[in-house]
Amino acid sequence: MPYEPPTHAVERSLRATTGAKVIAGIDEVGRGAWAGPVTVCAAVTGLRRPPEGLTDSKLLTVKRRTELAEELRQWVTAYALGHASPEEIDDLGMTAALRLAAVRALEGLPVRPDAVILDGKHDYLGTPWKVRTVVKGDRSCVAVAAASVIAKVHRDTMMAELGADHAHFGFADNAGYPSPVHKAALAEWGPTPHHRLSWAYLDALPRWRHLKKVRAGVDGGVPEIEGQLGFDF
Repeated sequence: MPYEPPTHAVERSLRATTGAKVIAGIDEVGRGAWAGPVTVCAAVTGLRRPPEGLTDSKLLTVKRRTELAEELRQWVTAYALGHASPEEIDDLGMTAALRLAAVRALEGLPVRPDAVILDGKHDYLGTPWKVRTVVKGDRSCVAVAAASVIAKVHRDTMMAELGADHAHFGFADNAGYPSPVHKAALAEWGPTPHHRLSWAYLDALPRWRHLKKVRAGVDGGVPEIEGQLGFDF
């Protein structure tokens, strides 16, 4: 399906209205997975013309996404990755875990951004960051699209490596998301050390339900960002 390439329109607007000079685009991957970290990439691109075919990572084939990520790592002005572990997701909840991963990514950049473009409608960063949320920013904003591709390829590679010792779960193919292979392995073998144990999928696994963690509280009154998917056999 044809799609419009991303532009620098939001970056230009932020420069004009706020005086921001360094603007980072942020996107996450792994929010809906049952295993592995949630990963955030912060990318600074300036206003240069992006590589051909840049768009939301979900619209690209694995081959093209991998090629483009390699090109983007050389093309962007700067990028950094941040992760929140399954244990941190269990302890903090997804909203706070996303913020933790995003702050780690932003603080990993060589220069602190003056403004941040955040994919989606929820500002899970908050103060002191100056944030502009953009729904489908991974399709419309160059910096966010670049972050989307880099984050996706990095996390997929990480999950394939983590899955080397857990072949039954197919992490190299499903990246920790609930595929049929993943579901069958969970029912038979139970969760690995890489699984999120506070999530609802354990409710459908009588043999392993006793492993479920319950968080003591919520994220300071901030509504939790949806991320979990049902087991749905």
